[in-house]
Amino acid sequence: MIEQNLSLLLVVLPLLSAPVVAILPNGRIPWLMTLIITLTCLAIAGWQLSIVIDGSVISYELGGWAPPWGIEYRIDAVNAFVALIVSAIAAITLPYALLSVEKEIPLQQTSLFYSLFLLCLVGLLGITQTGDVFNLFVFLEISSLSSYVLIAMGEQRRALTSAYQYLIMGSIGATFLLIGIGLVYVETGTLNMLDLHQRLHPILDHRTVHTGFAFIVVGIALKLALFPLHLWLPNAYKYSPSVISIFLAATATKVAVYIMLRMVFTVFSNEFVRITPTTHIFLLLGIFGVIMASVAAIYQEDVKRLLAYSSIAQVSYMVLGMGLASTLGITATLVHVFNHALMKGALFMACGAVVYRVGSSRFFKLNGLGRQMPWTFSAIFIAGLSLIGIPGTAGFISKWYFMLAALEQQSWLIALVILLGSLLAVVYMWKIVEIMLLQPATASTDPVKEAPVSLLIPMWILVIANIYFGFNTELTVNVADTAARLLGVAAYHE
Repeated sequence: MIEQNLSLLLVVLPLLSAPVVAILPNGRIPWLMTLIITLTCLAIAGWQLSIVIDGSVISYELGGWAPPWGIEYRIDAVNAFVALIVSAIAAITLPYALLSVEKEIPLQQTSLFYSLFLLCLVGLLGITQTGDVFNLFVFLEISSLSSYVLIAMGEQRRALTSAYQYLIMGSIGATFLLIGIGLVYVETGTLNMLDLHQRLHPILDHRTVHTGFAFIVVGIALKLALFPLHLWLPNAYKYSPSVISIFLAATATKVAVYIMLRMVFTVFSNEFVRITPTTHIFLLLGIFGVIMASVAAIYQEDVKRLLAYSSIAQVSYMVLGMGLASTLGITATLVHVFNHALMKGALFMACGAVVYRVGSSRFFKLNGLGRQMPWTFSAIFIAGLSLIGIPGTAGFISKWYFMLAALEQQSWLIALVILLGSLLAVVYMWKIVEIMLLQPATASTDPVKEAPVSLLIPMWILVIANIYFGFNTELTVNVADTAARLLGVAAYHE
């Protein structure tokens, strides 16, 4: 019973804390309370994963109403794994936020900022906990609405237009998702995921079910920033406050990947995937996404935008794993969900440290900074190696499993795309290294100091994690493999 209550508390605690933080005096008190909440959520998420890692399930009936009539929180290894990622990134980001927020957010808005941060966390964690598709939509909108405001709080005026663009695209995605859920509900009369799975099984060939599925996939793809529905993401990451760039880059798209996995393989089932062109579409979009987004990253003149396009490419890798539709492919996707949160979190933290010192992430501001900010540069270099997939880093484990999944099905084109994506990552990451290390510092500017310790410590926690999980894969691979099998995925491509 205690694990059921704690699973509910994982969402309720930040939800109840958000309005309290909003009315606290502006300054460091809201930050401190938010830090305590995120650390508590991390402890609960870790304990929750330890309960379900053996394949067991935690089920909580809200209001005492048994599913499918009542709302159910249902946690297995899949969503517990994602909840751990979200809560861990939040807990690591908050110490970093202390000085970064003071630098970029006006003092009179700090309480509002941290309150919205908690609401965004509520939405992301709620998505990972619920076993009800309509509540999944509600939590998705909670995280999205708070994200729009957080992005708009960026220092530059273009933050407003970026938030507005995200609002429009996000609203379209939400509309598509809701229409899809409505069509499926009309056919089945239920919103509970497991009940949906059972009731959809006899009617998988119905046209309404196929239409609902198409609407759901397109809606999630917009939230996922899946190529070519990605145009909102670069500006959203570029113009948002550094802390929000870090948090969203490391969590939001990963949660959207989880939604896609859950809806496709749990609600609609592996059997449905077989009788539709879903896998072919995922593979096609994944291939174009990896190549086009990586090429676009090479031509960027701003580090944040470069990393944003890199995120689109990395999401495309995850979609390739879904397209392979095998246990190994889904394992690779889930491993990369974890590892990409580490590498992109570290890279955006390093970028935020640069912004903290020089006030911009434009390349011409980075000349020679590698020698003046050696710890920050080293973090970019190591996290960049992980992004490329160099052995000894977490990124290599991801690429290795993607390659194994492709070769298992003799998908030579997919294997080639994975290699090409890594080579393109070398090019755009080298662009940052060259400017920071090999270009002379601008003579007209004063020497730049290294980032404060409160920014370096969270950054290096993620950098060290990139190395640690490049050697110790017991958590990532074992949990991802268990989660893939729970999703009911089987390798059917012979």
